[in-house]
Amino acid sequence: MNHNNMMHSTGAAGLIPVTILTGFLGSGKTTLLNYILTEKHGMRIAVIENEFGEVDVDSDLVLASDEEIFQMTNGCICCVVDVRKDLVRILQALLARPEQFDHIIVETSGLADPTPVAATFFMDNDVAHRLRLDGVVTLVDALHIERHLDDPELEGVDNQAVDQIVAADRIIINKTDLVGAHALPALELRMRRINQGAQVLRSSHAQVDLNLILGIGGFDSGAALIDPHFLDEHRGHDEDGHVCGDHCGHEDAGEGVPEGVCGLPENVGDARGHAHDPSVESVSLTFSAPFDKAQLDSWLVQLLAAQGDDLFRLKGILAIAGDGRRYVLQGVHRVLDLRPADAWPYGEPHLSKLVFIGRNLDRDTLKSGLDWCLALPQLQEA
Repeated sequence: MNHNNMMHSTGAAGLIPVTILTGFLGSGKTTLLNYILTEKHGMRIAVIENEFGEVDVDSDLVLASDEEIFQMTNGCICCVVDVRKDLVRILQALLARPEQFDHIIVETSGLADPTPVAATFFMDNDVAHRLRLDGVVTLVDALHIERHLDDPELEGVDNQAVDQIVAADRIIINKTDLVGAHALPALELRMRRINQGAQVLRSSHAQVDLNLILGIGGFDSGAALIDPHFLDEHRGHDEDGHVCGDHCGHEDAGEGVPEGVCGLPENVGDARGHAHDPSVESVSLTFSAPFDKAQLDSWLVQLLAAQGDDLFRLKGILAIAGDGRRYVLQGVHRVLDLRPADAWPYGEPHLSKLVFIGRNLDRDTLKSGLDWCLALPQLQEA
């Protein structure tokens, strides 16, 4: 198999794809990185590793050099830095090197939420203009992940293990050799309930086909159109069991955006007080009527202002009134991309589909807000 051809099958031409690798402590990130840095996969990959990691680069090479970028025997290079402080600087150093890379992998700390790192690649700077975010890959420890998800000490507060799963485009259930085969289907189902938009893979000793995690185009504008796992009809939103209470306030605010957006100032206290089960982290919605683009734009601005910190990913395929093209919606935190793609296939119903992934998301509230954005019947007929 030609790995290089596979790597460049998606994404904008000329931009180097970047993968963010995350996972809770002990999930196997170091094992996967060592595999990438030593195997003969035929790709030039730059690995930016958090300073708290344990990648075993050649000790003699490290001692003999003042550089922080180390050449590996298989053509890859490794950088060991504090990703929180030095990411942009080390990316600049990599881009200044004469050799070209097929891919860059950025590892986050095992206790870190990866989404602020992801937002780096949407900023308006020279580095971001030469790179494209390809996807977030999350490793989970098959033996211990549920213990982290259900940690009673984290009840009512942010759980980094959950944050890392909801941010993922690919979830790798690692160390499958340490659990019984009967336990894996239930574990996969739980991962999909937390994140309906991610593909779930299995691995032992972090051995995974790199073509399944690199070059996936998770943040490309057309990714939702080609992702076979997007809004799988078998992963219904009704499974979450969420009941919308009176605090959500689904009143329409006259001509403005409806007040029923959880997290707007009048709802902040209630939204933060939700006792969410860790498995209730995705909301999937479909609409048969097209959207009024101006109203949709206005509502999305309000949504990001209110819940941008809690909205890890937003993916959608939308029908816009008066336009025969499918629109693709991609979002991470407060960064949003809505643009037209190809025409709706002939004879296919113009059905809009959206998946929200994050915390403190209320399905009824999101639906009422989007209902407000639907075009009036007379506009639909125009």
